[in-house]
Amino acid sequence: MKLLLAVLVSGLVGLAIALLIYFPSLDSQGSGEIGQVGVTPSGTDEGLPGSEQGVSGRPGETVWPTAGPEDEIGASRRSAIVRAAEHVGPAVVSITVIQTRVVSASPRSPFRDPFFEQFFRDHFGARRRVQRVPSLGSGVLLTRDGLVVTNEHVVRDGTEIKVTLTDGRQFDAELIASQQDYDLALLRINGSNLPYAELGRSDDLIIGEWAIAIGNPFGYLLEDTHPTVTVGVISALNRNIKTSEEVIGVYTGMIQTDAAINPGNSGGALINSLGQLIGINTFIITKSGGSMGIGFAIPISRVQVILDEVKQYGRIREIWIGLLVQEMTPLIAHSLGIESTDGVIVSQVDDGSPAAKAGLKRGDVIVEVNEGHIRDFESARRAIFGARVGDVLEFMIVREGDQRTVRVDVEEAPDE
Repeated sequence: MKLLLAVLVSGLVGLAIALLIYFPSLDSQGSGEIGQVGVTPSGTDEGLPGSEQGVSGRPGETVWPTAGPEDEIGASRRSAIVRAAEHVGPAVVSITVIQTRVVSASPRSPFRDPFFEQFFRDHFGARRRVQRVPSLGSGVLLTRDGLVVTNEHVVRDGTEIKVTLTDGRQFDAELIASQQDYDLALLRINGSNLPYAELGRSDDLIIGEWAIAIGNPFGYLLEDTHPTVTVGVISALNRNIKTSEEVIGVYTGMIQTDAAINPGNSGGALINSLGQLIGINTFIITKSGGSMGIGFAIPISRVQVILDEVKQYGRIREIWIGLLVQEMTPLIAHSLGIESTDGVIVSQVDDGSPAAKAGLKRGDVIVEVNEGHIRDFESARRAIFGARVGDVLEFMIVREGDQRTVRVDVEEAPDE
């Protein structure tokens, strides 16, 4: 038995040696069914398409090797945020505005004391002089031929406006339309084939989705013209900001983001991860003067309104209702026999105005506008905000204890 096993093993070894001798090229050529990396001895990729190494698959097909760790990291760096910023960045511009202001310059007191400074100012008068004050902001190109949107407060009282592109080109800008309540303005520069931002939608935004702010914060401290990119999320939607003595516009339905917005960002772009313009960065709430992660942007839908107005009429038509109101007080409410102080009371109605045509009278108390409850002057202002020429506003009023509905047709304000 042992002799038989030895003979069998010897035969198998001999058969293996014979096969290796008979098929010497099996290990180097391949049959096309077993994939092998094809590299020429010189290290070149002769015979392979392009300049990369390939892996043979089925006959006539090349299968490329999967990316290595470094390639995967490189691909992951080019995220949607990177692509969006690269796409929109060239369309974000820097705006330099020269404002002319009349300022008072008091004579210099010989004493470095506030009391004497006040004495000299009050008793010897103050010199008045004209001062040219530069200010900076951002804007966004909307068309190839040079239409730029920015905040109205960026260009307010500007006597000279210049727009600088990211490539360093500078243009004189013309203010073609502005709306103070909307805090939006449109500028025109004389250019062609300019980069521009694609308009997105602001009515389907999702709280928590990426938000990318692009602008020129602290532009006067930077020598280059490239915008700054900051990233955050949509923190909240439809934010209404209370007005104050410093606030002129009506800020309702605002987009809130924690993407850093700093001085100089006003008028810049807020975009989504698709590289679409969804808002115009406008202001921040801050205690330090810098970003605290609470910034606000005007929805792009409001920009579309002024674009439509300018496209169709060549201007932004100011609406006219023709009445003045004042807030209710307990004393006024008592005198009118009304228990609640909600609502506003009509104090004046202009002759021939839409309000007069609708039958509104002095002393009427407005308690609803388009079924929205009116608490005070601020809520009344917001209820009318956004109305356009040709719209119809439905007022619920109280007159001599009776409620009635009055429909007011909004007209364009007459030329003064």
